Formats: sequence, C-alpha cells, structure tokens
Amino acid sequence: MADDIEQRLASAAEALREYEMTTRRSAELRRRTEEMTAQLAALRARHAREREDVERLEGLSLTRVLVSLRGARGDTLARERAEAEAARYRVAEAEGRLEAIRREHSAAEARLRRLAGAPNTYAAVLDDKERYLADSGDPRRAPLLELAAERGRLTSETHEVTEAMQAAHTASRALSQVRDKLGNASGWSTYDTFLGGGAISSAIKHSRLDEAAQAAAYADRCLAVLRTELADVPGVTLTAPQLAVDGLTRFVDVWFDNIFTDLAVRDRIKQAEQNIARSMHLVRDVQARLEQRAAQVRARLATIDTERRELLTQQ
Repeated sequence: MADDIEQRLASAAEALREYEMTTRRSAELRRRTEEMTAQLAALRARHAREREDVERLEGLSLTRVLVSLRGARGDTLARERAEAEAARYRVAEAEGRLEAIRREHSAAEARLRRLAGAPNTYAAVLDDKERYLADSGDPRRAPLLELAAERGRLTSETHEVTEAMQAAHTASRALSQVRDKLGNASGWSTYDTFLGGGAISSAIKHSRLDEAAQAAAYADRCLAVLRTELADVPGVTLTAPQLAVDGLTRFVDVWFDNIFTDLAVRDRIKQAEQNIARSMHLVRDVQARLEQRAAQVRARLATIDTERRELLTQQ
C-alpha cells in the first residue's frame, strides 16, 4: 500500500508540474501570437502603401509628371520599387515567424489537453496520502511520501532541461550557419567594394546575402523556440537580439550600385556578424547554465534515492 501511494504521488507530482509549465507556455505563446499578428498587419499595411507609391510612378499620374519634369523619375521609381520589395520581404519574414509560433502554440494546447486531469489526479492522491498517514503509525511514511513528491517534480524538470538543451543545440548550429554565410558574403563584399568587383562579383555577393538572410530567419525561429523552452526551467533565461539581415540593403545595392552603397552593405554585414557573435555567446552561456542545472537535478535525485533507501532499511 505504501509503495503504491508513493509511486502514484511521484507520478502525479510530475504530471502536475508539467501541466503548470505547459499552461504558462501556452499563455506566453498566445501573447506572442497576438503580438506577431499585430506586427504582421502593420507590415502588410506598409507594403500596400509602398506598392501604391510604385503604381503612382508607373502609371499616368500627377506624381509621375512632376517627377519626370525634374528628370529624376528613373531613380525615384527604382527607389520606390526597392522599398516595396523590402516591405514585401519583411512581410514574408513576419509570416514565417507567426506560423512557427502558431505551430508551437498548437503543440502546447494539445499537450495541455492531454494533461487536463493532472490537477484533479494530484488532489486525489493527496487525499489518499492524508488518509494513509492518518491510519499508519510508521513514522517513516511521511518523509517517504515527501521524497516521492519531490522526485516527481524533479523528474519533470529533467525532461524540461533536456528539451531546452536540445533547443539550445539546434539554435547554436543555426547561428553557426548564419556566421558562415555572412563570412562568405563579407569576402565577396570586400572584393566588390575595394578591388573593382563587377557584375559577377556583385551577383555572387547578392546570392550570399540572400542565403545569409534565409539562414538568419531560421536561426531567429530557433532562438524563439529556445526562449519558450527556457520559460520552463527555473533560473535560466535568454535575452538575444533578433536576428535579421536587412532586406532593404539587398535591393538598394541592386538598384544603386556604387561605391557608397557597397560600403553600406559591407558595414551592414559587419554589424550582422557582430550580432551573430553576441547571440552565439549568449547561447553558449545558456548551455553552460543548463548543464549546471541538469547536474544539480541529477545530484538531488541521487540524494533522494539514498535517503529513501536509508529510510526503507531502518529496523
């Protein structure tokens, strides 16, 4: 009877902790979904305005006539197209982030539904524990059941730390990919800026920038997942700058290919490389703290096993 209650209490405590953590995670993901939805709406509105500017210059309008009279229609139209493309790029990025958050939220909600009975189960086991302790005269029963409850909570935390460590590993690999892509883009940007470059080097640089932007968007989503996982681990948080390779730079450089924008692109790449380096440092710090927390939990679980054996072998 004692072993049965002890095991049930440990399992119920584990499930209850998971239920509480998942409830908080779901609420946070709901908040982020609402926030990202609002940002996306603003970005779409901006894109629509930029497209209207392009259409006014492309069509027959007073704006087109006035710009043409100034002899600057070509440059102005190119700039407006670049800004419209940059706005569309930002919309696509935001849509990707929102979809990732929604997937996480759906998974958390499904997990929460599976754990819906955890609070009632835990309360029922506590009632059984209370009745058992009232009927039992053995002084060892109370500390054994307390150890069982703590073991259940720590077992749940072990799962959470493991998931966070996996997310940190994925984020670290994604950041390394961005760093490598930016390194390639930086090399071609230097050649294009200071060594003459040309159409071929410029095209290669743009291709590398596009690859870096895609890798950065993926790394940003990985960091978002890591932040969500860390919410379940006591004492470990992550504050990382949002990763992005500015899409506007890519299009400005295409339309206005001169030494000034080449230098601007090179400067943006350097800023992005510094951003990645800071993010990688933060993730490494998080990984170290997760390892430390995992070691603490393992040590406490080992102590609980020792204390339990000592109680059970007492004469």
